[in-house]
Amino acid sequence: MSADPVTEYLRLGLAFDRLEEGFVDAYTGDPALRVEVENAPAPHPAELADRARALQRELPAGLPAERAEFVGAHLRALECSARKFAGEEVGFVDEVQAYFDVRIEPGDEAVYREAHAGMAEALGVPGATGDRLREAYAAYRRADEIPAAAVAQLIAEFSGSLRETVRTAFPLPDAETVEFEVVGDKPWSGFNYYLGGYRSKVAVNTDLPQYMSSLPGLIAHEAYPGHHTEHCRKEQGLVGSGQLEHTVFLVNTPQCLMAEGLADHALAAAKGTGWHEWAAEIYADFGLRFDPERARAVGAAAAGLIRVRQDAALALHDRGDDIDDVAVFLQRWLLVAPDRARQMLRFLTSPLWRAYISTYVEGYALLETWLDRAGTSGPERLARFGRLLDEPLIPASLRRELAA
Repeated sequence: MSADPVTEYLRLGLAFDRLEEGFVDAYTGDPALRVEVENAPAPHPAELADRARALQRELPAGLPAERAEFVGAHLRALECSARKFAGEEVGFVDEVQAYFDVRIEPGDEAVYREAHAGMAEALGVPGATGDRLREAYAAYRRADEIPAAAVAQLIAEFSGSLRETVRTAFPLPDAETVEFEVVGDKPWSGFNYYLGGYRSKVAVNTDLPQYMSSLPGLIAHEAYPGHHTEHCRKEQGLVGSGQLEHTVFLVNTPQCLMAEGLADHALAAAKGTGWHEWAAEIYADFGLRFDPERARAVGAAAAGLIRVRQDAALALHDRGDDIDDVAVFLQRWLLVAPDRARQMLRFLTSPLWRAYISTYVEGYALLETWLDRAGTSGPERLARFGRLLDEPLIPASLRRELAA
């Protein structure tokens, strides 16, 4: 093994992009190392698994305990990915645990029924179920839809406002920038491509409509104070201090669960529980009517459905249910049309992304519990959110703090 375990970790992680393009979500380290890996003979997955195990055995290899724990958790995830690429059968629950350091379980349909009851109240059809509730929700969504011609302008308006707020709370380098682009034919709604040097490109998928109740959260998630902000702060702080393991961001690793959980809490961190009123003012400038109270009530009730998509992944990959039955399950509980359910299934059946839904479900829940230790709002909670932006935390770190 090299005298530098971090370089070997980076070399190993970069090699996975030779197996599946897109596995390396971002790399901002020495370009010569990436060129070296790209020009090397194509790796065999079993060889990568062996290298991951060998690196784990060598830890801490002179690294401080916190850095060794971070690298070790990611090596375990890479080992599992390599075994999967080699064709080894790994149970889906075990796969998720190896990738993200969480153990998943099915949700409770009683919770979903309660969520539906709350949504019926918020939508003005108390007691409605089945088709009647689905029709009421569909009507609400139609009224919530953003005209396609206004999406790009609204993205610019929301990102500008959020950027001002974030730069006050969490200073960013003067050079940081985000470029937004509208794309189609993707299995996700938005994606941050971090380019290094405090620059991001954020793609927003318009295959399906954008909604007033969700666009602010999407911008916060991908940019301020979500993925882009986290990348910038960690490049400036951790990488700047020599922790080069943070120059690479790899799919299906614990850092993904942390990043997605952070990003899903980003809008509340930036604008608090009153973000709906802030959004309504911006929409009004564009001639759009957004009802803050109704959106808040519907959103609060729908939060009870957060585990539905993870349940769909379990049905597909753990129980082996028929994909058409899973589509019906998604339509039933999420009250979505068939085309929306099929869009979700594109993500859940992608070989690279099939387990990734758990980063949103379990990441949100774990980080919410951890953030709530500092209260539900106020400067202490904001400071704790800042730790997520700045520190090399992993799920085990948070569980340890919660236990203490």
